[in-house]
Amino acid sequence: MVTFRRLISISAALSVSGTMLHAANDDSMIKSIMELRSQVESLYTQIDDNKEAYRAQMKSYALQTSDNEAQINRQETALKLTQQNIEKTQKKLEVMGSATVDLKPVVTNALDALEKEIQAGIPFRREERVAALHQIKEDLKNGNISQEKALALTWASYDDALRLTKEIGQFKQEITLDGKDTIAKIAKVGSVMMFFATPDDRVGYVKQEGKKYSYVVAKDSTERDQIIDLFDAVQKQIRTGYFTLPNALLLRGAN
Repeated sequence: MVTFRRLISISAALSVSGTMLHAANDDSMIKSIMELRSQVESLYTQIDDNKEAYRAQMKSYALQTSDNEAQINRQETALKLTQQNIEKTQKKLEVMGSATVDLKPVVTNALDALEKEIQAGIPFRREERVAALHQIKEDLKNGNISQEKALALTWASYDDALRLTKEIGQFKQEITLDGKDTIAKIAKVGSVMMFFATPDDRVGYVKQEGKKYSYVVAKDSTERDQIIDLFDAVQKQIRTGYFTLPNALLLRGAN
């Protein structure tokens, strides 16, 4: 009897244990299913989010494309208008060019007259100034500049010539002294006086003899001091005041 009861107890225990094991397996399976369902729902949520982001991105691209196309259309329209304006301007220039009076003779005569004045005037940067006039005539002849541009440059050259008649200042230029060319400082008082100072401490003035000019070295100590004082004043930007200078007036006119 004891043995039979023990067997019954063992069987009952096994039965309870199997039931408990089965219940534990069911709980584990349920938990796994719930976790899988949660993961699936999370994946669906990510898919939905990605769809929304994709739709927003595609919408943004569509708007950018539309804006770019609008800008291209505006640029093409502006380009067409510019081309039309260029064509209109070219036609106007052609009409004006055919109706414009030939200014070449006027410009050439004015340049020749100014060159004559420069050649007859004080020897201040004469070669440089004459070369500028020749350049205008050459450019006009070769068609490098328009007649209107040549006229404007000629007018500016006359304006410079007038300015030089009242300009007081210090400059540098090449002069011929005792048959030799040398770079000297020049103190110019308008177009009525011109003094020089060489690197070897010689000072002097330009002297007029008829239509010719020569450079005279000052020998007298008083004249030297007067010229040196003038250079010092001009160097210090002193252009007004009382100055005693050698008699070096250049009184002439272009004939």
